[in-house]
Amino acid sequence: MNLDILKCHGSGNDFIIIDEMAHDYAFSERQRIMISKELAGKDHLIGSDGILFVQNSTSADAAMRMFNTDGSEAEMCGNGLRCVARYVGEKLGRKSMIIETMKANLEVRKVEEIFPNNPTYEVAIEPVSLKPKTIPLISDDTDHINKPIKGLPEHLTFTALSVPNPHIVALVGDVDEKEVEAVGKEANNLKNILPNGVNVSFLKKVGDSKIFVQTYERGVGLTNACGTAMSASSLVSCLLGLNTFNEKILVLNRGGMVQCLVQKGDEGQFYIKLRGNATYEYSATVNFDFTDPESSEMSDMTHYEDETANYAALAKAAKNLI
Repeated sequence: MNLDILKCHGSGNDFIIIDEMAHDYAFSERQRIMISKELAGKDHLIGSDGILFVQNSTSADAAMRMFNTDGSEAEMCGNGLRCVARYVGEKLGRKSMIIETMKANLEVRKVEEIFPNNPTYEVAIEPVSLKPKTIPLISDDTDHINKPIKGLPEHLTFTALSVPNPHIVALVGDVDEKEVEAVGKEANNLKNILPNGVNVSFLKKVGDSKIFVQTYERGVGLTNACGTAMSASSLVSCLLGLNTFNEKILVLNRGGMVQCLVQKGDEGQFYIKLRGNATYEYSATVNFDFTDPESSEMSDMTHYEDETANYAALAKAAKNLI
């Protein structure tokens, strides 16, 4: 089967878009898992942090399903949603749309660039919850804010939340990437406490309204950036008094930077807006053989060299701010 693919990224968190709206691929769930495992992952045919399947929706302008490199499906993906927002927006000739995700239909729109010549999209990160049962985190507490988690290093305290995929965020003085990876693996082995696994982030304040975030992503591993993790970390920074609600927060990461705006409702609910790049790397055709996935081949590649160069300038500027 020939698959048209688009390689793209948000903050260096890279994805493969496969358009099921334009093509009658008629994948089974087993086939989507096979595609994700074979095409994604850094040592596979294309290499990425996941697959974004763009589908028709009966309740929105399009639907997004995100599969991790291990074949598991994520509830939400903020960086991926920006890429899908651009793809669907350009396809429909619109600057704002509603995209269906696993847990909610979310508003997306094209906005002013956060850095010159980098297409920028804003996406809603919802629903947000601090209730342990939504993560789930096995706990008798009504919330878990800046507290240790049994089984993880005692010197770290975590805030747990769902946005809507599960996150735990630790505020640290310095971010050690090896420790992030080690704690991420430990947390995802604590099935008696975190039965569905969890995304683990280390958060560091680097200036006024400015933070740095490094994430171990469930089902993937260390990533350059994770959109929902940056959103979750922005909320945690407000809860812990590092930043202020209703003010833009610059979030730096290994892949670049984004902006987050965290708002608090009258009844204590939280709303997060994530704003950042949606960059195309290349398009291609993959001849995918479901009977022998490892024999799959890629052809007809078209590179978006200008976009790659423009994002390199953004990444360089972000690195200088860390």
